[in-house]
Amino acid sequence: MSVRLLKNWQDILSTVRGALQRRGRTAHEADDLVQEAWLRLARYEEEKQPVQQPEAFLMRTALNLSIDAYRASACRGEHVLLEDAVLIDATPSIEAVLLAKERMARLTVGLGRLSEKTRDVFLAHRVDGLPYAEIAKLHGISVTTVHAHVAKATLRLTSWMEGW
Repeated sequence: MSVRLLKNWQDILSTVRGALQRRGRTAHEADDLVQEAWLRLARYEEEKQPVQQPEAFLMRTALNLSIDAYRASACRGEHVLLEDAVLIDATPSIEAVLLAKERMARLTVGLGRLSEKTRDVFLAHRVDGLPYAEIAKLHGISVTTVHAHVAKATLRLTSWMEGW
């Protein structure tokens, strides 16, 4: 095959690829469709069915294959290639992690400033999720006192964390 003939086919294939891309196909899809059209042209010639205008045959075949692929994807639903999908990283940024650690350290200091009884009652309710009645029973105090300890701790911690 001469260099001139090879260059001519490269131009033809490039033209077909460009037509497919103008019709919404990605470069990857266009390459696949051009290759499939080229294989069909080769099969015709192997079967001794001469193609009078191979350039036109390639263009029409590639366009028809594109239409068929579109119709098939419309019926089945589209498949998304991993490279086309936008992946969202849900992990927090380094700044967010550092801020959270600093916030937790500040909260720990605030908890340390509470009286032992108030801190135990507050943590039993907010962290352990125990109801007031159960906390009252565990600590031998009334439900009203539990409520007062939780309110006191909440108010002090809110004030402590405010503006930080």
